[in-house]
Amino acid sequence: MRFYSKIVLFGATLLTLSISMNAQETGGLKGKVRTAKGEGIAAATVTARQNGEDVKSTTADAKGNFVLENLKTGDYNLVFSKSGYSSGVLSIEVKKNKTRDLGGRLVLSVDQGTQIIIKGSVFAADGRSAGGAKVEIERISSDGSAKKVGSVVASYSGEFTFRLAEGETKYRVTASMKDSTASKEIEVTSAAIYRLAITLN
Repeated sequence: MRFYSKIVLFGATLLTLSISMNAQETGGLKGKVRTAKGEGIAAATVTARQNGEDVKSTTADAKGNFVLENLKTGDYNLVFSKSGYSSGVLSIEVKKNKTRDLGGRLVLSVDQGTQIIIKGSVFAADGRSAGGAKVEIERISSDGSAKKVGSVVASYSGEFTFRLAEGETKYRVTASMKDSTASKEIEVTSAAIYRLAITLN
């Protein structure tokens, strides 16, 4: 009788486990964290949050791709972030036995509060805007050597913008158009917007 009771108890336990496992069928999510231009954001953090609690997190690969597996079915807020970018949230449903492909729906914009932004204007010798001028920027090292870090073409009104990583350093900005050229150096200390004007010789 005691042996029979143990068999019944064991069978009941298996049945309970089976019901529990079926009730907790899982699904997954995959996709790409990218910029508005479509460039993948490497090492972005992606977190599935449910009822205000973080359930599971992962880190995107070098191309911004990620996979979150073994999530219980239900509704989630997918939070994605990366230092230097504004964080994003996407409401999504996880369905059982399916890995939902979000494609490139996870888009992050640059957080200007973590960047050096250099804005300027180029003028001709007579004071008119030098639209179409070529503008280059170089980082100047402590030993005086310079390394080119960017190049743009000034707008029709002679304006230009460079967005650079935060950090204390010195830059040289050079504008050229036809046979005229001019440079200015600017020291930056922290994330902020810096402005300058360059008048071609």
